[in-house]
Amino acid sequence: MYGYFDIGGTKTRVAVSTDGQTLGEIKKFDTPTDFDIGIHTITDALHTLSAGHVFRAVGGGVAGPVSSDKSVLVRSPHLPDWVGKPLTTAIQTALGTSSVYIENDSAIVGLGEAHYGAGEGDAIMAYITVSTGVGGVRIIDGIIDRSSVGFEPGHQILDIDHTLFPQEKNGEAEELLSGTSVAERFHKKAYEITDPAVWEDLSRILAHLLNNVAVLWSPNTIVLGGSMMVGNPAIPIDRVIYHLQHLLTIFPTPPTLKLATLKDLGGLYGAMTYVRQHEK
Repeated sequence: MYGYFDIGGTKTRVAVSTDGQTLGEIKKFDTPTDFDIGIHTITDALHTLSAGHVFRAVGGGVAGPVSSDKSVLVRSPHLPDWVGKPLTTAIQTALGTSSVYIENDSAIVGLGEAHYGAGEGDAIMAYITVSTGVGGVRIIDGIIDRSSVGFEPGHQILDIDHTLFPQEKNGEAEELLSGTSVAERFHKKAYEITDPAVWEDLSRILAHLLNNVAVLWSPNTIVLGGSMMVGNPAIPIDRVIYHLQHLLTIFPTPPTLKLATLKDLGGLYGAMTYVRQHEK
């Protein structure tokens, strides 16, 4: 039996698989902000789904960068109580397996899109999620690219001198684009905003982020996911393409932009792939 988890800043999803190739029943719930409650809730759900079977391996993503040995969450704006806690060890103890693999949640979703979704078969793919936060990953030949700590494209600084939004602390992409920040700026949930000018502005800002992704990572394809991209309303991808074409002039053509296709299941498909790659 294999177990998978996708621990996001807002929601968590878990699933099991008997063969490591297909997902079984899926459970979804709010991500507990308390670490101990979170571990209990996640492992209890996996125990229930497994019907008492022993886990051969377990893995998945968590919202934030993880330590170089992939055992601890080192920073997380959305799950501060989880930071520095023995994540891998706690799951190993609760589930009785030594094979537990964790990675950043956006990286895991990107891996899922690379194997089962919009980036399937692409040799060099970037995944960018615009949701509760902004994250992403570079995938090379179906494998998460190597890094010293991880990939955090949402924390690149776009508003250097705070001329776009003076109230934002650091001018980072996440502060400009995430659903959380947009809700704070407009005092309503992002999906309640119907003014086309707001979504046009967001498409232009996102194009600047993608310009940086393109010149630094040089992907063939950039897959865009998250509630701010696939919700209703959402940042219009056609306008993002338009702005990127006018921004990115150093290359003959910009990378292809695609919307993610796995929706809420990207993290679980990615977790299944990640565990399978580690269990070879």
